[in-house]
Amino acid sequence: MTRTVYEIGRDRERSAVPDVLAAAFQEDPVVGWMFPDATERPRLQRAYYTAVLSQPTARAYLDPRGDAAAIWLDLPAGQVPFADPQDTDVGGPDPLAVFGPHAERLGHLGGLLAEHHPHTEHHLYLACLGVRPDRQCGGLGSTLLRHRLSQADAERLPAYLEASSPRSRGLYLRHGFEDLGTPVQLSGDLLIWPMWRPKTPTT
Repeated sequence: MTRTVYEIGRDRERSAVPDVLAAAFQEDPVVGWMFPDATERPRLQRAYYTAVLSQPTARAYLDPRGDAAAIWLDLPAGQVPFADPQDTDVGGPDPLAVFGPHAERLGHLGGLLAEHHPHTEHHLYLACLGVRPDRQCGGLGSTLLRHRLSQADAERLPAYLEASSPRSRGLYLRHGFEDLGTPVQLSGDLLIWPMWRPKTPTT
């Protein structure tokens, strides 16, 4: 049986994940706010996604052709990722040294998202999921979602994420996520939607 999703181990294949996500989010409005200089954006994105991958509970997934990738964190009750605005790259280099003047924006974003992140219950957190632009609208995002969410259901774990666009919000709504409170207003009319998917009830 052909596998449609690969879990990436801590080896050289893992470096493909930041490349896929950087391509997927090159024109994303939130990423554009984080890294306004389009020429520097791919490099800074890769550094950011590499930092997310460095989290102790991070698990990365890739489709066989390398066109779509996702990073999930398994968070116990009481733990919120990047809760400290100066702690965007936990366990790695100083964020200021890596991201320069953009570190302040990353800290601001991390602080806003931490305020809305649920922390009273063990859950899975979809830190990022993206598909290369030329492969979008082909079902790859849904395939990645179904793969990990089926495991979440088997483990009876809820899931949480932040949608960075109305389009991605629509995708997550179709997979059982619900809006969790009001959207986070990042800047002007730039919104981020916190979303929660309850755990499967016992039968």
